[in-house]
Amino acid sequence: MEKKGKLGFIIGIISFVAAASAALTAFFIVREKQKKDEEELMNYLESSIE
Repeated sequence: MEKKGKLGFIIGIISFVAAASAALTAFFIVREKQKKDEEELMNYLESSIE
């Protein structure tokens, strides 16, 4: 019975690490996209003013 408990605990840790890394990756991708969109908007506004 103890082996099943340890196995479940290990699987839980692996699942947590996978979920955390996926969340961080998504956060950084969204942040980078927002930054890029903001730079494009600023370039557009600067060129339209001139």
